[in-house]
Amino acid sequence: MVTLSAEQLGIAYGDVEIVRELNLKIPEGKVTTLIGPNGCGKSTILKTMSRILTPKNGVVYLDGKSIHQESTKEIAKKMAILPQTPEAPSGLTVSELVSYGRFPHQRGFGTLTNQDRQIVRWAIEVTGLGDFYDRPIDALSGGQRQRVWIAMALAQETNLLLLDEPTTYLDLAHQLEVLQLLEQLNKDEKRTIVMVIHDLNHAARFAHHMVALNRGTIIKEGTPSEVMTSEVLKKVFQIDADIVQDPRTGKPVCITYDLINKTKTVKKDAIKEEKPLIEALA
Repeated sequence: MVTLSAEQLGIAYGDVEIVRELNLKIPEGKVTTLIGPNGCGKSTILKTMSRILTPKNGVVYLDGKSIHQESTKEIAKKMAILPQTPEAPSGLTVSELVSYGRFPHQRGFGTLTNQDRQIVRWAIEVTGLGDFYDRPIDALSGGQRQRVWIAMALAQETNLLLLDEPTTYLDLAHQLEVLQLLEQLNKDEKRTIVMVIHDLNHAARFAHHMVALNRGTIIKEGTPSEVMTSEVLKKVFQIDADIVQDPRTGKPVCITYDLINKTKTVKKDAIKEEKPLIEALA
């Protein structure tokens, strides 16, 4: 297993501080989802914990060592990162892109060994892309392309997989397709998976551990039942939500919600509409 944690993490873009004194430990062998409003720091935290961004202060630890003191190649043997909306060079086939995942393990001129080819084939098969081995990526659907990128990450043979909004721009069926694949990989391969997800119900359904964030601060973390509550969602999203238990999964589900300040907004709009009428009657 690979351990990943952050201590007293501070992250800033220029003079704008996004995250302050964050302490976070990712549970090993579990699926963790990060939730929160736009701009709260979810993706920024994920990028910093994968060494894409450098923190202003604090430390990210990978297997007990500062991630910023490790070589890129050594990190890539332990951790794979799938950013938002990745793009492949035009003309690449499925097998060619997935083979890029073997780079951290290659030596010399980077020629694929028989073992590399076997792992590439396995990653393609396990993601359900066996029939598309030589298919150009440009000819695939959105869900299929996302699976190719996941296959490339699997070809790295890392125990830790970080994904930034892996279901963005996908329809409902393709969203489930990708998330169920990751769920199966966690069960079968014991991979530790960390995902940023906007859909609250998906985040709760597929997670063992949830982290709710707002303004770069952890509001609540724990099991989906502990995090997906009306009280927590009110603090994180400023919404009044109704939560029930999903009869299929037993996980919490948000069935409806309203903005907390909806009443104030309606009253304000009503006053604006009344003003011309009052003036006409004067």
